[in-house]
Amino acid sequence: MSGDTGGPDGSIDGGSGSGPGAVGGGSARSGIGGGARLLPFDPPGGPRAMAVWGIGVAVYFVAITYRTSLGVAGLDAAERFHINASALSTFSILQLLVYAGMQIPVGLLVDRLGAKKVLTLGVVLYTLGQFGFALSASYPMALGSRALLGCGDAMTFISVLRLGSRWFPARRGPMIAQIAALVGMAGNLVSTLVLARFLHTFGWTPTFAASAAGGIVVLIVLLAFLKDHPEGFEPPPAAAGHTGAGFVRRQIADAWREPGTRLGMWVHFTTQFPAMVFLLLWGLPFLVEAQGLSRGTAGELLTLVVLSNMAVGLVYGQIIARHHAARMPLALGTVGATALLWASVLSWPADHAPMGLLIALCAVLGACGPASMIGFDFARPANPPERQGTASGIVNMGGFTASMTTLLAIGVLLDATGDNYRIAFASVFVLEAVGVSQILRLRRRAARRERERLVVSRVEAVHVPA
Repeated sequence: MSGDTGGPDGSIDGGSGSGPGAVGGGSARSGIGGGARLLPFDPPGGPRAMAVWGIGVAVYFVAITYRTSLGVAGLDAAERFHINASALSTFSILQLLVYAGMQIPVGLLVDRLGAKKVLTLGVVLYTLGQFGFALSASYPMALGSRALLGCGDAMTFISVLRLGSRWFPARRGPMIAQIAALVGMAGNLVSTLVLARFLHTFGWTPTFAASAAGGIVVLIVLLAFLKDHPEGFEPPPAAAGHTGAGFVRRQIADAWREPGTRLGMWVHFTTQFPAMVFLLLWGLPFLVEAQGLSRGTAGELLTLVVLSNMAVGLVYGQIIARHHAARMPLALGTVGATALLWASVLSWPADHAPMGLLIALCAVLGACGPASMIGFDFARPANPPERQGTASGIVNMGGFTASMTTLLAIGVLLDATGDNYRIAFASVFVLEAVGVSQILRLRRRAARRERERLVVSRVEAVHVPA
């Protein structure tokens, strides 16, 4: 592993310390003489790993398509169900509430049952939810369908992270996670480009019902070809006492006790929600009603957010894989740029911000998703492999809790102020301030703990036979 140069955040520069086995669970690299050699328990990756992992990513892709489908149908949903802004925001709030509430249970399930079983259940649930949403004729039925969709969606990403850690060397962890998020954003692109057009052409029920077919396709492929791990890399059987409520409590407590897990959660909390809120529900109404754009132009700006996300994800993944000290500067830099652009748009003296400023805002919002993935790169080295699902669930709760809170705040403020989007979107700054304060509080403690665990893993690696 390359030198232990402390970065500005006190983290470790270089190396693959982000891998699930990098600390406590066995390092993927020996660190001797600067060379990188695979240990016997480090999966080799390769084409078969890409194929199996790709099935899991396809499941996640469909989940994102369903999750974000309401983002282009918000105005249609308000008209179909005769609801106001607060009621409209309840769709996404409920979906995210279920998603966030399921993260720790799903993490425990993945640690216990493996990725394939959890992904299978997730596909069944989100497909039923999307199909039910297509047939919903009443607001309560539509709410129930979105809740079911959120439950299935919650089971996908953590499972994909587990697949990556089981099939690829630990040093590939940051890039694999960013690529998974990138492909997921392509599902958002399908929503903004394809579903929006189909909705305008064919109407509500045919569009959402047809989209539910995607879930059926990935379910068949998943059942036929996906495997939890490569042959010869089976995880050890659960030890005595690794079952029951007591073990569950210990698993959660041990993951939460690690400063890296909590830091990862707050990084995810602070970075993800501005773009999530914009894409999931309020971006299109803001651009159309507050900025006076046509639906077509607003859709193009939403597409820009997605394309920016995909491009920035590749860049962030490469940077972090090579220079782990870049994690904190990238995360805080993204938060700062997001706050600056939102402040510029909302404080613009004229009624409508110039198009160039809106383009810049959407381009910066695209960096929020990749920045949120950095949260997993703080939690991953803090936890052994058998606790990765639980730790990932805790991290993933962060951004979705922030998104849920902001969705509700914007809806309530819009109703209370007569659709004043400037006041409503100012709630973004409150949550960013809370998140940044927690990041600054935890960063040094997490960096110190990570250095200590890295030293231990290096010593252990010397004694592992090649």
